Amino acid sequence: MDGKLRVHGHCNGLKTTLLFALMWAIVMLIWWATGGSRGTLGLYIVIGLATTFGTYWFSDKLAIASMHARQVSEAEAPALYRIVRELSAKAGKPMPRIYIAPTESPNAFATGRNERHAAVCCTQGILRILNEREIRGVLGHELMHVYNHDILTSAIASAMATVITYLGYSLMYFGGGSRRDDRDGGSGAFGLIGVLLSAVLAPIAASLIQMAISRTREFDADEDGSRLTGDPEALASALNKISYGVQSNPMPKTASTQTVSAMMIANPFSRAGFSKLFSTHPPTDERIGRLMQMAQEMRTAGLGGGSAQYLY
Repeated sequence: MDGKLRVHGHCNGLKTTLLFALMWAIVMLIWWATGGSRGTLGLYIVIGLATTFGTYWFSDKLAIASMHARQVSEAEAPALYRIVRELSAKAGKPMPRIYIAPTESPNAFATGRNERHAAVCCTQGILRILNEREIRGVLGHELMHVYNHDILTSAIASAMATVITYLGYSLMYFGGGSRRDDRDGGSGAFGLIGVLLSAVLAPIAASLIQMAISRTREFDADEDGSRLTGDPEALASALNKISYGVQSNPMPKTASTQTVSAMMIANPFSRAGFSKLFSTHPPTDERIGRLMQMAQEMRTAGLGGGSAQYLY
């Protein structure tokens, strides 16, 4: 990656840190409201870590199995191997395994707890609608999710959301402990309403923050992946095609596809109504706008370019 180009103007790393700090603030607030028992907080942290560790450690196997994808050889997908080998070598990282998922809904994802256990998966649909330059842009984005350790970031956010959810349940079912007793009698109904609101709203807030973290990491992967490929316009073009492709051919919404959807380069489901609010991906138009701004900066610096060749 060229050291002369610096386009991180959106402070995505700082945003991620602040969002995690906000999640910790919610954890501490609800823990205090439930009486501040160290045993309770410790129990829920253990639960959160335990339920998340397996998903993180076996993330590559679980995601690939969820999509019914199969590993392909270089003879079967020479263009994919050529692109991934080039980009991983440019980044100085081991080459990941390559898979193709048997679905016509256009999408792609990369997963794995580290570079040595990474896998890249493209759907049949994305290979049909994108040219080689656009596929290269997509794979640069996906590889940067692995190199930026976004699977670990997502796992930590998931564990914290689990802790907040269980603390909210404790607040609802067991009350606020010693911190709410012996208050004046007129505050009882108000206190009960506060407990119920906290118990309901806290898990929702945790989920929204978790999704905000995911959206922030998408912006980072867009920027870092485009620096890796040197061609942000290719990724912008790919995102535009994928967006239209998903709307006309969305992925079936099942337990398996929902598990892996946050890892994909674009929301694989049809987005309508309130579903946009709870999306793990930022708006495509905003992503494309940032990429085009980046392309302009690269042209000013005398970088970028590429030619288009179709994979199929």
